[in-house]
Amino acid sequence: MSKPVVLIAEELSPATVDALGPDFEVRSVDGTDRVALLAGLATAHAVLVRSATKVDAEAIAAAPLLKVIARAGVGLDNVDIKAATAAGVMVVNAPTSNIISAAELTVGHIISLARHIPAAHGALAQGQWKRSKYTGVELYEKTIGIIGLGRIGALIAARMQAFGTNIIAYDPYITSARAQQLGVVPVSLDELLAQSDFITIHMPKTPETNGMIGAEQFKLMKPTAFVVNVARGGLINENDLYDALTAGTIAGAGLDVFVNEPPTGSKLLGLNNIITTPHLGASTDEAQEKAGVSVAKSVRLALSGELVPDAVNVAGGVIDPYVRPGIPLVEKLGQVFSGLGAHSPLTSVDVEVRGELADYDVSVLRLAALKGIFTNVVSETVSYVNAPLLAEQRGVAVRMITDKESPEYRNVITLRGALADGSQVSVSGTLTGTKQIEKIVEINGYDVEVPFDDHLIVMLYTDRPGIVAVYGREFGDAQINIAGMQIARHVAGGKALSVLTVDSPVPASLLATVRDAISAEAMIEISITE
Repeated sequence: MSKPVVLIAEELSPATVDALGPDFEVRSVDGTDRVALLAGLATAHAVLVRSATKVDAEAIAAAPLLKVIARAGVGLDNVDIKAATAAGVMVVNAPTSNIISAAELTVGHIISLARHIPAAHGALAQGQWKRSKYTGVELYEKTIGIIGLGRIGALIAARMQAFGTNIIAYDPYITSARAQQLGVVPVSLDELLAQSDFITIHMPKTPETNGMIGAEQFKLMKPTAFVVNVARGGLINENDLYDALTAGTIAGAGLDVFVNEPPTGSKLLGLNNIITTPHLGASTDEAQEKAGVSVAKSVRLALSGELVPDAVNVAGGVIDPYVRPGIPLVEKLGQVFSGLGAHSPLTSVDVEVRGELADYDVSVLRLAALKGIFTNVVSETVSYVNAPLLAEQRGVAVRMITDKESPEYRNVITLRGALADGSQVSVSGTLTGTKQIEKIVEINGYDVEVPFDDHLIVMLYTDRPGIVAVYGREFGDAQINIAGMQIARHVAGGKALSVLTVDSPVPASLLATVRDAISAEAMIEISITE
């Protein structure tokens, strides 16, 4: 019997091939040679790539035997995940391979900014001895502000403490107990910006965080402050950063990532108070080897039919076909859940599975719930293997509850959690009809039946005539199209909950306007990420 074919489309470490073992026929191809790549994919069961090989819909269609696409790294911009999922092809990456390298690069940027190392080197290389021009500052007793206290943020905190710095952090999803464990003082974003001498950002890139550091935030910073971004291009508004650097609003910046890469023609590159590197966060020998070995192990699991922890689109493994459709449903419920509870850190969550599903092994739904909850919360890629660790790091207790009784639906899955401020959040979902349509059927005790969409708006307000007309007019005037709507209440004149699906993201300013117009207690926009 012939061995499964593993196609290596870019240069990987010898350790990667060793990790694959002798059970596969390993072939190599230049992934940037399109003709050669498509020809190689025709008989491949797995393909390993880095960032240069484009595994798009055409490439996937050319690979009828393909079971898994493995990206030896974190980013997946070069892989068409939707096309892979539609074709039943698993996509895996190495989400934790570069966290140490990224943390160390961040520290390198901070030190370089403090002591003007790149500029001083450049001047001396040109024969200029300018000691006084490059007088810097000590890190000792300075305040380091970390925006996003995930795994990379925690690593940076540990490393910067060795310099005798004061560490403060903004992370709406971190508990005070976890912050204390890390030796970090939790503060609001505005407090962090005002107090910090060095600010480093480590947030996921979502509609909510894109451009989260802009003109208004720069005005809050000290004129001696420095800001660093090695996480995602676009978290800092580059035009506003240019204005802040040229006007002296802040002292300097360090960037490893950009909105457009390479940043050809960017005005930032001509400034003398900025340090730039060409997206080097994962560019160490150790990170590259870790990434290759990690995805090689995932390929072995995928081709042997085992559960693949780092799968980003499907869970893989021996999961009953009756349970499998619930995985994407629960991931989406997790994203809604985290959106509903964004006002306070999560302390515990119950994953409740009721109905016929209770007769099956549904442990994967616990993983799916955690993956969904943290997807738009942390900066690193969330997978089935690191989601429980993320919960543990944040002190979140997780329980799985099953019950064969489900009076209203054949099956219903509920995520119910407690927040640090004493409030509770819940969201339930089910699959309906022969097409297994994913629907939300409960939010915070209100019964609804709303199909999932990319953009959801949840409003809680006092029930009274004319409310729908008010928010309908506001959204209409702003050219926001309402695709679907449902209202739920317990009693007339009491609290009412509206759930809208809309065709496009809603600006924060418009949400604030609508909230004020209807005197809403809560107005939440939730974007669902595939």
